[in-house]
Amino acid sequence: MKEIKGPGIFLAQFAGNDAPYNSLDNICKWASEQGFKGIQMPSWDARLFNLELAAESDDYCQEVQGTMAQYGLTLTELSTHLQGQLVAVHPAYDAMFDGFAPAEVHGNPTARTEWAVKQMHMAAKASGRFGLKSHASFSGALLWQTMYPWPQRPAGLVELGFEELGKRWLPILDAFDEAGCDVCYELHPGEDLHDGVTFERFLEATNNHTRANILYDPSHFVLQQLDYLAFIDIYHERIRAFHVKDAEFNPSGRSGVYGGYQAWIDRPGRFRSLGDGQIDFKSIFSKLTQYDFDGWAVMEWECCMKHPENGAQEGAIFINDHLIRPTDKAFDDFADTGADDELNKAILGLK
Repeated sequence: MKEIKGPGIFLAQFAGNDAPYNSLDNICKWASEQGFKGIQMPSWDARLFNLELAAESDDYCQEVQGTMAQYGLTLTELSTHLQGQLVAVHPAYDAMFDGFAPAEVHGNPTARTEWAVKQMHMAAKASGRFGLKSHASFSGALLWQTMYPWPQRPAGLVELGFEELGKRWLPILDAFDEAGCDVCYELHPGEDLHDGVTFERFLEATNNHTRANILYDPSHFVLQQLDYLAFIDIYHERIRAFHVKDAEFNPSGRSGVYGGYQAWIDRPGRFRSLGDGQIDFKSIFSKLTQYDFDGWAVMEWECCMKHPENGAQEGAIFINDHLIRPTDKAFDDFADTGADDELNKAILGLK
């Protein structure tokens, strides 16, 4: 068995304009002081990282790694969640998703998609320069607005949607293959890839591309009421990245899975800081260890209640306490009688 690495932290929810969250050096020092050993980098945040430069320059990549190394940190993955989202956007969401792209492509969906695809290709090159094996992203969505089957979906709609999604992602997946890196899609409501079945549809649409893999985040499965432990049993061969994020689901007589358009604090399903929700992380870490997952356990903080600084401090400890050092021997080795072919035959009554 292999050992999960950690604790890591996804910086997207922490980056800001005030110290210590406003530069790579400052935020690395802060993350190290909280007890983290790995950084998952939001590639779109210019306060911390320059994706275009990373795609072109080994010197810049070495500079980034050197800054992290000063504080005992490793780059776990690059993230293109925002850019990946824009690879496929239904027109109903144009206005809301324009904010993920630069102002010069706002109001121009074609230009916005081209920008996003270019960003993904740069991320592939940058991942290769860093020697990364996994990359975190979203799939985008052409079909999400039809998630609930009313009005009834026309025959062939879903198949066509996944066919188009596959066409858009295949060249990107090929670019990541050249870089020796897996694209790990976070299966997430709002994406066409949001559960196991939709991931399977995507695999079919991309000819079972070896670089199409999964960022496992159980919090999104709790909110969908999906069995997040059985999911690992089914899809462990494709799980190549891991967000450690807690959640809870408390249905009421007034609101359920869809949440009633309420604020996060009032929804039945809501994200919590590590240890404050309902997720069985002991079983998750056990299953991932059993299946030889040796990637990073990366905390993603999105709690609707607790302050992020406390969430980070507690999160590093929480992950560290759940990491499993795999055993190199069986517990009953003390009673081993050794290998003896003649004895085995005697036990079986073969002589």
